[in-house]
Amino acid sequence: MQPGTTPTVTPFLRTAAAYAWRLLVVGVLVYSLFAVLGRFHEVGVAVFLGLVITALLRPVADLVARGLPRPPAVALTLLGSIALVLGALALVGEAVAGERTTLVREFRDGVGRIEDWLERPPFRLDPGALSDLQTKIGDFVSSHRSTLVSEALSGAGHVVAVLTTLALALFCAVFFIHSGDRQWAWFQEQLPRSVRDRVAIGGRAAWRTFTGYTHGIVLVAAVNAVLVGVALWLLGVPLAVPLALLEFLAAFVPLIGSPVALAVAAVVALASQGPLVAAIVIALIVVIGQIEGHLLHPLVMSWAVRLHPLVVAISVIAGSIAAGIVGAVVAVPLVSVVWSVHTALRNAREAKAGVGSLKE
Repeated sequence: MQPGTTPTVTPFLRTAAAYAWRLLVVGVLVYSLFAVLGRFHEVGVAVFLGLVITALLRPVADLVARGLPRPPAVALTLLGSIALVLGALALVGEAVAGERTTLVREFRDGVGRIEDWLERPPFRLDPGALSDLQTKIGDFVSSHRSTLVSEALSGAGHVVAVLTTLALALFCAVFFIHSGDRQWAWFQEQLPRSVRDRVAIGGRAAWRTFTGYTHGIVLVAAVNAVLVGVALWLLGVPLAVPLALLEFLAAFVPLIGSPVALAVAAVVALASQGPLVAAIVIALIVVIGQIEGHLLHPLVMSWAVRLHPLVVAISVIAGSIAAGIVGAVVAVPLVSVVWSVHTALRNAREAKAGVGSLKE
């Protein structure tokens, strides 16, 4: 380079630098947002649960409000839903209590059968290995009793935090169901006029996708739970109803939740019914996974954003790393909403550009 000449930067490098500093700014903002949410994660979880409850119960409340004033309709809908959930939990508790004696006996006999099975070919496990393992577990519990008690007490504190979060979620749901549209309108009025239209478009797309995903995942989870409950009942596996409820809750974590819940069912089947029934339950994991991935999700989730399975898997794993189980549950709807908002705003820009070109 000769003296007095200015260095030239290639267009590619100039473009890359422009994108780089913008990506750094966006990364800092996203990190700051997640840091704030992590600091107040109970509030974030409560608001998310409140939105889930609103997406599920708002149509019911609108239907009840045709014959009643809005406040009594909202109260009746929420109280009826709470009674339904508590009744389901009472049914599960009654099923567990009714099978407790039989279950303890079957598990004791099942553990003996598993020991005999492991001692025969091809495993040829030392007969004293399992008894030594049980002795070591008992010694560990005895020597770490104080630690386990302190962990139990800290777990009680977590239970209080969970109950507080649920109470806040119900409190949010009451106002979201009763007057969520007015709250959204008030929020839009606080924004500059130049961005109100874009916020309105993005908000409509986000809520449409969120409600579609919520309705779809609940329906998928219910179908999975019914299939699992009926199959376990036909196979004679104890605790079929609680295991079906576990499958319902686990289905809210796509791709991962159902296999984990059915793995628990396979362990119960192995201890109570033997290896053959456990093998059938493992085969059930594959069958239900295929039904969920190739039939239920494409049909039921058609009104929500369709994400590639790779995107779903990465979102679930990244969410679990960032925020544990809560992150795994929130990750997929969050990615779906973000992509839906991006698509809606892009379509709006393209439509506006098309109208402008036609006028010219």
